[in-house]
Amino acid sequence: MKITILGSGTSTGVPQVGCTCKVCTSSDPRDNRLRCSGLVEVNGVRILIDCGPDFREQMLRLNDFRAIDGVLITHEHYDHVGGLDDLRPFCQFRDIPVYAEDYTATRLKNRMPYCFTENLYPGVPHIPLNYIKEGEPFVVSNVAGNQVEVIPFRVMHGKLPIMGFRIGGMAWITDMLHLPESSYAYLKGLDCLVMNALRIEYHWTHQSLSAALEQTARIAAGKTYFIHMSHQIGLHAEVQEQLPENVFLTYDGLVIEWDEAGEKK
Repeated sequence: MKITILGSGTSTGVPQVGCTCKVCTSSDPRDNRLRCSGLVEVNGVRILIDCGPDFREQMLRLNDFRAIDGVLITHEHYDHVGGLDDLRPFCQFRDIPVYAEDYTATRLKNRMPYCFTENLYPGVPHIPLNYIKEGEPFVVSNVAGNQVEVIPFRVMHGKLPIMGFRIGGMAWITDMLHLPESSYAYLKGLDCLVMNALRIEYHWTHQSLSAALEQTARIAAGKTYFIHMSHQIGLHAEVQEQLPENVFLTYDGLVIEWDEAGEKK
């Protein structure tokens, strides 16, 4: 499995417009964070998790123009869906199914009706909606017929129910404040947990760094990587030095890769 962190930042990105703090003015490229998204590649299938407003820039940086076989949407907030129209170039390879629960899918159709009508006019992305439900596995396939099972599970973004996803030995959680007790059953035996840690101080809809570390200890994945970080998390180099073994801050462009023999990067 290969996971590429396309964006490790929160909704404002880092640097935040107008801010002159030590993180926003840092010369360390790891402190420059586009909006949160990831690309998971396993068994020949390429799955995008969220598609925010920085998607076009992220794919130009990646410089790897190949088919995307599915897009998993955690929730409808703009920093997670604002780039869906930029999937257009990738639709030359295939239609790209978008997977979302009913609540989120309804809001996508309301915001981007031209993408989800019966008769699409030329030039719009071909991104058919597929409805998913908490706890019900579904399959994402490539054009060669390779398949990957995805298990959606419930995450609470403050009071808003959103989705996390498990793919093989990896789970992706973003914008979480807490997990329902039932969701921990989907997080057993993970090799890799990718999870949000917004900032040092408490936040009412996202978990802080200390809360993320508490979840890390409870879930006990082989390795844990933090995403969806604001400038208030602190400097990458300084915070990383304080983290436990096998816990890491991500950064844009980070590649996490492993096979049956164990992690390679």
